[in-house]
Amino acid sequence: MNDHETWETLAAVYAVGALDGEDLARFEAHLAEGCDRCEAIVRESRETLVRTVLAASRAVPPPEAKAALQARIAAIPPSARAARRGWLTWAAATAAVVALAVMLASGVVASRYEARLGQIAREAARERERLQRAEETLRTQVAALELLRDPATRVIELRSPSGPAAARMIWNDNAGGHLLVANLPPAPEGKAYELWALGGAAPRPLGVFQAAPDGRAVQKVEPGGEAPRGFAVTLEPAQGVPAPTGPIVLASK
Repeated sequence: MNDHETWETLAAVYAVGALDGEDLARFEAHLAEGCDRCEAIVRESRETLVRTVLAASRAVPPPEAKAALQARIAAIPPSARAARRGWLTWAAATAAVVALAVMLASGVVASRYEARLGQIAREAARERERLQRAEETLRTQVAALELLRDPATRVIELRSPSGPAAARMIWNDNAGGHLLVANLPPAPEGKAYELWALGGAAPRPLGVFQAAPDGRAVQKVEPGGEAPRGFAVTLEPAQGVPAPTGPIVLASK
């Protein structure tokens, strides 16, 4: 251990008030010379100990324990006390270093624990979103099955002009319909898919929707307007547009 490492060790002991006698005088003289490193160690050690005390629950020893300890100290001969002073200094220094190490280790563990909690929360949010989509899809499928009981209901196939995406529109002129989509990639950021009714003077917007990461999507369509003869889906700005502007991704024949 070099000379300054000795001062640094004494700084940790000084911070907890365990220095006395010659060691105390020497260290305070060293501080008076303007050692920035030792001043920083004293300051950081005291701040750490204060945080530790504030965070820990306090326990007051019973009066008989204090009296017994004072009696044992009084029974130690002065020569033995002097001989033990150096050992006590190093023991206090070791305790201070261990306390600091425990604080640092606790911080690392807490950081990792918080990171794991954050990961679990994100995974739970994704799973909740997946379940919500599955529930919505199931409700739509049940509603579509109910709609199929009506002989006036039509099933209209939509195909992608350049990919595996496909859809079925379960449509009833009086009750509206349900669009069931598969293999449609998620829309780029700031974009959404928009459904159109075809067959009138111009395509009529029926709402915007997003595709899930697995390529599935469902869209409920309310009745109204002229009975459509077909349907199409285009890629548009996320808020939707009154007339098609983007590429056709799905269309009926």
